[in-house]
Amino acid sequence: MNITSKTLAALVIVMIFGGIMVSSALGLWQTTTTKEPAKFTEGEFAGQANPADIRGSYTFGDIEKNFGISGMLLAKAFGVSEGEPDAFQVKGLEELYASSEFEIGTNSVRLFVAFYNGQPYDLSTDIYMPESAAELLLERNLDPERLAYLQAHTVPNLAAGSESALPPATAPEATPTPQTAPAAETPVTASTNMVKGKTTFGELLSWGVPQAAIEQIIGGPLPEPSITAKDYCTAKGLSFETIKTQLQAEVDKVKK
Repeated sequence: MNITSKTLAALVIVMIFGGIMVSSALGLWQTTTTKEPAKFTEGEFAGQANPADIRGSYTFGDIEKNFGISGMLLAKAFGVSEGEPDAFQVKGLEELYASSEFEIGTNSVRLFVAFYNGQPYDLSTDIYMPESAAELLLERNLDPERLAYLQAHTVPNLAAGSESALPPATAPEATPTPQTAPAAETPVTASTNMVKGKTTFGELLSWGVPQAAIEQIIGGPLPEPSITAKDYCTAKGLSFETIKTQLQAEVDKVKK
């Protein structure tokens, strides 16, 4: 039997749209991406969304849906004042805080959500929180370990330009004797060797990070020293937040 080009075209159209209709009826056809983080699989939080799986592409609205923290509250915490807060993507914080000395981004949001909801989170790396977010977390029932971590990792808001106003997470101040003036409180400062989006591979080498360690983390040969870690991750389709955390761990080893 001979099939004309018109008949063949009609058959192709029927097959395509017929397949879509069947997939839709079975609930297999989706035109939008669902933003559902992985869930804890064990312990008292089993079945709950895991904040460690929040991605930079998530909006504040996605976080509200999965973790129950309103977009308005997240906007207040991280100083987002423009547009609709529910539509703000987490990765936008990197641009918002680009002029800050400290890295405020996806990891900061993950930590905020975990602390706010009392969920477990790995505190083995340095993750910084703007003062406005820290003030909201102080209203929660934080345990001593988390309170101390928050105290040591709170940085000024961009508009504030002042030292953190958080109270110390230690015992009450001792009353000074008449002969001795009270000692000035030493502000908590971060290491100058912090891996950021603008950190180059040349800087990592100058800080003492072995070339072999860098190549193992990025899964390939060392790029040109002038290339930034963030640009490399973007070009290779890698998660900068994940690579950054691993590189920072190597930098911290050198400091020790």
